[in-house]
Amino acid sequence: MTRARPVVAIDGPVGAGKSTVAREAARALGFSYLYTGAMYRAVAVAAHDAGLAPDSPDLDTRLAPLLAAMAIRFEGDRVFLNGADISARIRELAIGDLASRFSALAPVRERMRDLQRAAGAAGGAVIEGRDIGTVVFPDAEFKFYLDAGIEVRADRRFAELKAQGAHVTRAEVFDQLRERDRRDSSRELAPLKRAPDAIVIDSSHLSIGEVVARITGLVLKGASARSGT
Repeated sequence: MTRARPVVAIDGPVGAGKSTVAREAARALGFSYLYTGAMYRAVAVAAHDAGLAPDSPDLDTRLAPLLAAMAIRFEGDRVFLNGADISARIRELAIGDLASRFSALAPVRERMRDLQRAAGAAGGAVIEGRDIGTVVFPDAEFKFYLDAGIEVRADRRFAELKAQGAHVTRAEVFDQLRERDRRDSSRELAPLKRAPDAIVIDSSHLSIGEVVARITGLVLKGASARSGT
């Protein structure tokens, strides 16, 4: 597919800084920004409110209509599910864990993949997640894999949750991150992994600004080369 403007895919584990980096990179490039993690968390919120768990005995009959009825909308940093603002809820530790479990289910990934592809089809988008460069947009013009050591990621996530008023310990955050890494990397369907042609950036000792500058610089240089200017 030939797009007038490129798709920038940013993948990586929890706590690597993908959301902030992708949002700032999109702003700097004048692109749209799609936070796919929020979409899976919206699924978790919808399922939780419906009393549905990944191991519910009636999952097969209830999940499809729940997914079909979901309307997810972004307004800046706010996320809406069927008209309700769920921006605060999607940042809860329990919702994040539930989202990881639901994201391993084929119907969930298929529905979210279709929505994500539709959102970025025209290009001019920075899209972050776990499988953007490998599954959702394997033809993305620019692919990045943003990583950081688990201790660094745990510190970042803990600070974020505390700032939001969450009652959680650093040990709990670390244990959940380690479990999320294991689950996301080992699942059969769309596991977290680096695309062979992705540029790896370790953000352990880099500021958000430094990572954004590196990504936008490479995109602008590459876009210039593509256009022959």
